[in-house]
Amino acid sequence: MKDDPFRQLYESCSREIYLYLLSLTKDSRLAEDLMQDTFLKALLSLDDSHANLKAWLYTVARNLFYDHVRRNKRESSLEVEQAADASVGPDELLMEKLRNEALRDAIMRLDPIKREVIVLQYFSGLSVKEIAEVMRISNENVRVISFRAKKEMKRFMEEEYEVQ
Repeated sequence: MKDDPFRQLYESCSREIYLYLLSLTKDSRLAEDLMQDTFLKALLSLDDSHANLKAWLYTVARNLFYDHVRRNKRESSLEVEQAADASVGPDELLMEKLRNEALRDAIMRLDPIKREVIVLQYFSGLSVKEIAEVMRISNENVRVISFRAKKEMKRFMEEEYEVQ
């Protein structure tokens, strides 16, 4: 059971898929449900023709999310909780929390397409080519969207949080 390829795929990608879906849904329970559905669909329909399984999983997850949106026509909210590291002092924890809040606010202010590109690029670690495949856009379009998103985030953080 330990050498099961599907189990290895789940263990290596489930957290990333969950975080990606969380960034789209803004709802931890819904993200968990969609992540489970993603792997269930993968288990039922996976064949050897997929060259990049990780990108394929992101595509499945993305499609399930948009199917859900079409069915429900509503937006969900997100509560993000972060665990504190006991070895770090209160000043460092406060500064880290403020930086994380500023970054999260900047990301959440982006339009959905830009937010999705940033999440896939920096939090999921997908390449430009993989993002283009998942989102069904060109590589150049991914680069342009990413550049514009980072520019917007920087401007927002400078204005709102005086982060240089």
